[in-house]
Amino acid sequence: MNKNYYAILMAGGVGSRFWPVSTTEFPKQFHDMLGTGETLIQRTFSRLTKIIPKENIFILTNQRYNDLVLEQLPEVQQNQVVTEPAMRNTAPCILYASLKIQKDNPDAVMVVAPSDHWIEDETAFIANLEQSFIACSKSDILMTLGIQPTFPNTGYGYIHYDKESKVARKKVIQFTEKPDYDTAKQFLSTGNYLWNAGIFIWSAKSIITAFSRFQKEMTALFEKGIQVYNTKEEGDFINSNYPLAENISIDYAILEKAENVYVFPATFDWNDLGTWGSLYDKLDKTEANNAVVNANVLAVNASNNMIRTSSDKIVVVDGLEDYIIVDKEDVLLIYPKSKEQDIKVVLKKVKEKYGEQYG
Repeated sequence: MNKNYYAILMAGGVGSRFWPVSTTEFPKQFHDMLGTGETLIQRTFSRLTKIIPKENIFILTNQRYNDLVLEQLPEVQQNQVVTEPAMRNTAPCILYASLKIQKDNPDAVMVVAPSDHWIEDETAFIANLEQSFIACSKSDILMTLGIQPTFPNTGYGYIHYDKESKVARKKVIQFTEKPDYDTAKQFLSTGNYLWNAGIFIWSAKSIITAFSRFQKEMTALFEKGIQVYNTKEEGDFINSNYPLAENISIDYAILEKAENVYVFPATFDWNDLGTWGSLYDKLDKTEANNAVVNANVLAVNASNNMIRTSSDKIVVVDGLEDYIIVDKEDVLLIYPKSKEQDIKVVLKKVKEKYGEQYG
């Protein structure tokens, strides 16, 4: 296994659209959302170990999830858990982790990947990642993996690439955040747009060089701590300085500004598992097209529902169609799938009326 290969596993999000299962105290990446016996972060970690040494996988998360990470990933050492003392979006934490990795290995190439996405064909994923690692170790480029769109999804970002390119990786022309339906349809018709999966590959040298060029203040802030990175003094430095960093995503901070950005059209199926509906799409269905996790369901005139409860709970459903039914301890959610984007609004109302402990 190549000792120059590293991973930054992003595990700090809350996943509020998966409420009531996913909460601030126990987010979705630490749940077995698919009913497979593995949590999402465990599955992602396992996938990455097929190409990256376990000790080279760093988990970026909020300080409050440090113990959860160590509990669910017993093969990980404390020094591999990189915690944020404040929420500052993806750019600061990626720069921070990249500087730590470069100090450990100046020849490092790394993948930055979400901890809570679904990838079925792991063999294809590893092959695509290997190709990207090789390209980034040879050239000063910033790579992202793009997913071939299957329908005009308005919930994903899109990557416009140069279709004249004759090689596997394509020059990125522009990133577009979540478009409206008509724009998404137009993107698909042109044939040179991909979904942005939020999976990035680059060498430590290339990404730090890009930060030095486009985010001078942030780079100066974090480079002050190079002497203490990977030492016992690192925590004090980060606690004092991390909150001073700008709150900005890696897309806005670097990728939309840099000229050496490429996309590799991935050959694996992918889903960001961002909503109950996206989870429903990836689960096996009953004859009535109900997707069931953990529960024992008796369904009468009920179809196309997403049903999740605690283990082996009996659920009787009659007359419901296209609903999300989720039972978790002291919260029961029965909600139309068509309105799943409003679950964040519902959560806010629940917390306002009944208290923060429910979110």
